[in-house]
Amino acid sequence: MLLEGHLLQRADPNRGRFRSLLLKALNDFLHDARDKQRARKRGGDVHFIPWDEWMAEFPSQFTVSSRESESWPAEKIFDVRWAATVVERALSRLGEECEQRGRRRIFDVLSSCLAAEREDVSYANFAKTLGVPEASVKRLVHQLRKRYRALLREEVADTVESPEQLEDELRYLCAVLATTQLSL
Repeated sequence: MLLEGHLLQRADPNRGRFRSLLLKALNDFLHDARDKQRARKRGGDVHFIPWDEWMAEFPSQFTVSSRESESWPAEKIFDVRWAATVVERALSRLGEECEQRGRRRIFDVLSSCLAAEREDVSYANFAKTLGVPEASVKRLVHQLRKRYRALLREEVADTVESPEQLEDELRYLCAVLATTQLSL
């Protein structure tokens, strides 16, 4: 690299000894090699997918009006995207579990109840749609909510270093969701 580069051509005897130039070049080379080796340990060999391509391929199910988000600071946009991703992953997992158990239709019909307040849920309408008694709908909604909460905990647990941080992170997720009007 020393011979192929232009270092020898730029060498100036007035600035110091040739030996000092070689020593400096060797030290720089070794530092660069060490930095490259460390970078590999931190993911230097990872192929990064540009964010825009990923977002085009996996668009969020959750939307925020562009007029509303234009006034948000970057930190809030990041937090909202994080919260939406966690919620979407938990919902997706719940949908897959329901499908594996032959209950995909139940999930599709009742998934809107997962975040709704109890007084906002019309069990009678869902009972009519599903063709089951209202008591069964209440039980199904309860089971879906319980499993959804467990999956949300698992998703958030994957984002923290220790179990002690889980409760704080869950509270933060709820706070972000509460202050943001995400819509499906």
